[in-house]
Amino acid sequence: MTGSAAVVVASNRGPVSYALDDDGRLTARRGGGGLISGLSAVGEAVWVCAALTEGDRRAAREAGGRLGLIEDSSTAVRMLTIDTTTFLRAYNGVANSTLWFVHHLLFDTPSVPLFDERWEREWAAYVDYNAAFADALAEEAAPGGRVLVQDYHLTLAPAMLRFRRPDLRIGHFSHTPWAPPEYFRVLPDDVATAVLEGVLGADTAGFLTERWAEAFLDCCADVLGAQVDREDRTVTHRGRTTRIGVHPLGVDGAELRDRAAQPDVQSRVATLREQVDGRLAIVRVDRTELSKNIVRGLEAYRLLLRRYPTWLGRVVHVAFAYPSRHDLPVYREYTAAVQRVAHEIDDEFGTPGWQPLLLHVQDDLPRSLAAYCLADVLLVNPLRDGMNLVAKEGPVLSERGCALVLSREAGAAEELGRDALLVNPFDLVETADALHRALSMTQEQRREVSDRLAAAATALPPQQWLAAQLDDLA
Repeated sequence: MTGSAAVVVASNRGPVSYALDDDGRLTARRGGGGLISGLSAVGEAVWVCAALTEGDRRAAREAGGRLGLIEDSSTAVRMLTIDTTTFLRAYNGVANSTLWFVHHLLFDTPSVPLFDERWEREWAAYVDYNAAFADALAEEAAPGGRVLVQDYHLTLAPAMLRFRRPDLRIGHFSHTPWAPPEYFRVLPDDVATAVLEGVLGADTAGFLTERWAEAFLDCCADVLGAQVDREDRTVTHRGRTTRIGVHPLGVDGAELRDRAAQPDVQSRVATLREQVDGRLAIVRVDRTELSKNIVRGLEAYRLLLRRYPTWLGRVVHVAFAYPSRHDLPVYREYTAAVQRVAHEIDDEFGTPGWQPLLLHVQDDLPRSLAAYCLADVLLVNPLRDGMNLVAKEGPVLSERGCALVLSREAGAAEELGRDALLVNPFDLVETADALHRALSMTQEQRREVSDRLAAAATALPPQQWLAAQLDDLA
């Protein structure tokens, strides 16, 4: 059976989510992110995603899986109600605890990973999860249609879909880094092969930076023995050729500024401005994700205050660390470590008239945008990141202009490195010194670099980014 959608998008998380209110009624909330922002470039389409919450599952059951059009778009949503055990094993066991850790080089290898019988069950669930998406995509896509499969949750789906519907034009896009071969080989050999061959089932494989694309090519050559043409940027394996594309994701400056001008953001600007009280503001906005390196960032701020006491009482670190994947113990422990270090900094340096660190751990988008508006320095120091849009959003919204202290391991460094203060994310001394240099700039200097950073950040907004992926499949 074939569908009628000329364009189909697939991702684990959909563009809309549902929650149950106190009366048991469903309320819908549109999501964020570059993929959702780029929907206007797609036109009429179907977005296939998983039901992640009880509200999602109920909404999907009541609508028979098809939830109608997303607000202000021509995209309909098909939400898959995958067996809960299958989903949790695939999502937590493989996607988030294995593939994410591999691509971000996060494993404490003397102890983990352990590929035992339990993990084999989790991998089998990941296969089933990808197969459920492949079945749905095969049903939705029109003959000769284009299908965009997104990210590490769905690395097997392109090859599975190719088997079901060889008439389709299929693309896969990775939003994470890609591990180099020597680290990718941490995976069991059959799993490493399956992941690479799954992505190569697509006609095009897209990445956020040249670096991640090169790493993928290296893995294809090293693990699969595939024929890699680096000049044409193609991989030929088992009689099929996949083209490799690089599409850096930027931000929509006009949309971002319009959102920041709304009353809910401006009220938070007023509150934060009162708390900062005329001091310089170092801002960071992150999920409490291990790769975001929040604890080292806080330690670098502590070192700044120790090494450069001239800043005592003159700077406030506004740090937002929003919960992420709290169903995994290691993430709960990391959030606790963030809070512990934050308290230590306040205890060591705080005075009756100065709180050196304002930490918020409750998710609040308007408050994050408000913090960007007040930022004099933006600290983005991930251990490894596919892109990192915080590094791009901050300079766009900063009212006075902000300097950017940026990890060289963030994908954004490829575009913003010329005007940022690049640091080794493991080096606290270098990061503290970079913060000192950023704070020591004149306001005019910060304004100049911020303007250049904002121009680079908005060069490829989400609509053009998604359109480029579709053009690759034309």
